[in-house]
Amino acid sequence: MKITIIGGGNMGGAIIRGLVKSSIFKAEDISVSDVNQDVLNALKKDIPQLNTELDSYGSVSEADIILLAVKPWLVDNIIDRIKFKMDYDRQILVSIAAGVDIAALSKFLKKHSDDALIPVIFRVIPNTAIAIRKSVNLISTENASDEQKNLLLRIFNELGTAILLDESKLAAGTALTSCGIAYLFRYVRAAVLAGVEMGFYPKEAQNMVVETMLGAAELLKANGENPEAEIDKVTTPGGITIKGLNELEANGFSNAIINGIKASKC
Repeated sequence: MKITIIGGGNMGGAIIRGLVKSSIFKAEDISVSDVNQDVLNALKKDIPQLNTELDSYGSVSEADIILLAVKPWLVDNIIDRIKFKMDYDRQILVSIAAGVDIAALSKFLKKHSDDALIPVIFRVIPNTAIAIRKSVNLISTENASDEQKNLLLRIFNELGTAILLDESKLAAGTALTSCGIAYLFRYVRAAVLAGVEMGFYPKEAQNMVVETMLGAAELLKANGENPEAEIDKVTTPGGITIKGLNELEANGFSNAIINGIKASKC
């Protein structure tokens, strides 16, 4: 199986680095096209067998999967440059461009104004943890077979966790996962600042906070409990945890998180 990735920047590069560690693709079966030679050189240095193209799409016609890892405002132009190289009967197009829905992708992919033929289309929303193969990858499609859906789930499960969603839920899912990772980082930052104020060096505090967050996540994942049940286990009457929780809520902790996530839904 061959894949062409258009865009070798932060997300595209992270996907490439993850794919070469997977069981599905060999490095020599992955091609990347980018407008920046420095980006291609950095990828080639790390992955010598990788095929690179400078602002060229020669590998598109040979690919089984074409993955667009470019900014949303570039998608229309890129598709216009590659669609006549594509074989819609056998190829799959995957876009990770946020906000460009399947209807828009279908419109861009029409080779002629009255053409009804389009390739199988997937939208995938990863988060930045894809760089270490720990991303939550949200996947939507409208015209894929079960076999094709399973293929995409298999590919992106090797880059973290893949979740198939109806496209109508993709924006909300993006707020929880792609934007949500930033909210977790902001919590870590705030907790580290508190740790420094209490006498720890920043690295000491960050290590304690990160390990605590990882443990909490693994605990919820292992037992499937409601978070409140786990909170109850550490909030003894008159204890220090309930005092801290009450102070957080008095300052709008839960409300701020809810409103922030809802504001991210576009």
